[in-house]
Amino acid sequence: MSLFLGGARSGKSRLALAFAQALPDPHVFVATAQAFDDEMRDRIDKHRQERDDRWRTIEASLDLPSAIERAGSSSVLIDCCTLWLSNVMLAERNVSNEVERLLGSLRSSSARIVLVSNEVGSGIVPDNQLGRKFRDEQGLLNQQLAAISDRVELVVAGVPLRIKG
Repeated sequence: MSLFLGGARSGKSRLALAFAQALPDPHVFVATAQAFDDEMRDRIDKHRQERDDRWRTIEASLDLPSAIERAGSSSVLIDCCTLWLSNVMLAERNVSNEVERLLGSLRSSSARIVLVSNEVGSGIVPDNQLGRKFRDEQGLLNQQLAAISDRVELVVAGVPLRIKG
């Protein structure tokens, strides 16, 4: 399992896609974004255009563990864990339970998994309780993902820095 971390627009998704494309077929892209407005629909369409026709897409805004199970032993790119966590929090689900389900599915999967997640701890302290809770939960999730990943890349300005593996 490989984890690509970075800030917004750091290049982490582009690098994770290139890394995952080099893995054996079949390829599965697990998308966690939800298109609530036109701008987000445009972003999703642009991401789709970056992938060639060998990619099968599974939409999983909330039930990421089931998507991982459905992917079987494919090469899987999950983009991204940050959107998934925000979806879980906004749906008012139990974050600890959902994270444990996710970690369990990642540990038991036979897939070659590439994860994308935002590093949110380097910015300012959010000015509201929900923002601070999200930052804290995202930081904890990233630590747990990094702990079970064989490879961790921190991406800054499009440049990857291997920090594990």
